Amino acid sequence: MTPFLIGIAGGTASGKSTLARRLVQCAGSDRAALIELDWYYHCQAHLEVEQRPSANYDHPDALEFSLLVKHLKELRAGTSVDCPTYDFALHTRAIGRTQHVEPRSVVIVEGILLFSNPEVRALLDTKIFTIAPDDVRLNRRIERDVRERGRTRESVKQQWEASVHPMHMQFCEPSRVFADRVVENCGGTDVEVGALWMQLSEEMARSRVLS
Repeated sequence: MTPFLIGIAGGTASGKSTLARRLVQCAGSDRAALIELDWYYHCQAHLEVEQRPSANYDHPDALEFSLLVKHLKELRAGTSVDCPTYDFALHTRAIGRTQHVEPRSVVIVEGILLFSNPEVRALLDTKIFTIAPDDVRLNRRIERDVRERGRTRESVKQQWEASVHPMHMQFCEPSRVFADRVVENCGGTDVEVGALWMQLSEEMARSRVLS
């Protein structure tokens, strides 16, 4: 069965990952696979370690979309893929580590700039855009990056002002027009996520009939 590809985009810390994981839970891990666009940041091993943090990671050029497109096409063809992983502490791809993804009836792909790439958009069967207020997103970003990526509050705020927010306004927010659905703030309650999953299930069923 050809996988049904669900794309989830939206600003940093707007609830993309949370919603994606909850939808995987709704579908069941035996039926759904998850891919994170963050895995596809270009390798920065050619730069000195101290130079890497200053790179603009919020521009579409920071991501290897061609590899993501290749992997999505392979999954559609029923072939498993080995996705790269990214070390956010070292700001480069993790050497010798990949994320093995098996084809499933549902493949969920999530990432800030997912809808900025026309080739990716063309492969997605449905597109969801998550939103949350800027102050909420900034606070969540600070908490996550300090806890998980070894950064300081000051460095996170500086990055937000220098690239995260400007690139959001230039590339992420305009891509909202491509969304089939807009979901506010992490997808709301479990009841709301369940209702969203029911809608997606109906959409999948229709697509199977039409195909």
